[in-house]
Amino acid sequence: MTRQRMYFKMITSSLMRRRSRMLVALLAVAIGSTILSGLVTIYYDVPRQMAQEFRSYGANLLLVSADTNPLKRESVNHARSIIPGGKLVGLTPFRYETVKINNQPFMAAGTDFEQVQKTSPYWLVSGSYPQKEDEVLLGQTVASAVALSTGSKVSLNGLDSEGKAFSQSFTVSGIVQTGGSEEECLYMNLEKLESLMKNSGILDVAECSVSLSGKELENLAGTLSLNVEGVNPKPVKRLAKSEGTVLKKLQSLVYIVTLVVLILTMVCVATTMMAVVAERRQEIGLKKSLGASNQSIVGEFLGEGLFLGALGGILGVILGFAFAQAVSVNVFARSISFQPLLVPVTIVVSVLVTGLACLLPVRSATEVDPALVLKGE
Repeated sequence: MTRQRMYFKMITSSLMRRRSRMLVALLAVAIGSTILSGLVTIYYDVPRQMAQEFRSYGANLLLVSADTNPLKRESVNHARSIIPGGKLVGLTPFRYETVKINNQPFMAAGTDFEQVQKTSPYWLVSGSYPQKEDEVLLGQTVASAVALSTGSKVSLNGLDSEGKAFSQSFTVSGIVQTGGSEEECLYMNLEKLESLMKNSGILDVAECSVSLSGKELENLAGTLSLNVEGVNPKPVKRLAKSEGTVLKKLQSLVYIVTLVVLILTMVCVATTMMAVVAERRQEIGLKKSLGASNQSIVGEFLGEGLFLGALGGILGVILGFAFAQAVSVNVFARSISFQPLLVPVTIVVSVLVTGLACLLPVRSATEVDPALVLKGE
């Protein structure tokens, strides 16, 4: 039998003889590793989860004209090509024109309804979004002012870009409620509004929902400003600031909880190992009297502690992911992604914490006087 195998067998045999105490230490290490692995997994995945959650509050980046000229659709399409595809949730163009309903002026907005549902999921629509060119979506304020409801016919009148009058009938497909200024507009397909106005390719604003926050969003705005002519990107600072604040608080919480859990783990392991040393004083004294050196005593006890740390770390990785998954599903209703790098990190941290916790008990073991112990004192 090789020295390594003998050493390993000696450690495992010693642990098995004191199963109850070592199980307490193992549970302490496993729980600490679980909290560490779970919280770090949540911390690294929560920005992605929160970015998706914050997108339900609307766009976080606006594209407007950089000068007095109208915003061009070609420029918006160019900007879309620069935004990383995996980060772009939606990009909704808007063009506003004044029209009349029953001789009352209202603001008509031409847009892309498929993109609206991505960038503004908070819109509450009674009925449905327009599916045809002759359908419109009315804001609640507009619908109340002209006494229209879902399924009603509405006639729009106005002047096109050439100063010629137009009049066309539409069907109200739905009523939108947001609690904001969106309720003061009626919405139609962008191409249909362009055909009524007899010009195309002109926009007033494009709303972007991007899975970025804080500095990343600012960097994207700077990139678009430098590379897209005629476009002035404006981050919606209220959303970006709120997201950044929440993430900073979460970071502080993870650090504090992790530190507290690791300290408690060290205390529990140290207490257990001190009790083990007290139980094994006669064994230690006998070994020393037979010629065992302090170095061999230290190696034995540290080996037991580090073995517990590694085993507890492995259990912590498994249980930590299950813990993080449960938190993510219950809080965000989404699955969490596994972080492979956390496997070695969690095991190494568990081993280090256990090793530090064993230093005091190991020192106590080396101070055992074999003469006094063998005398029964």
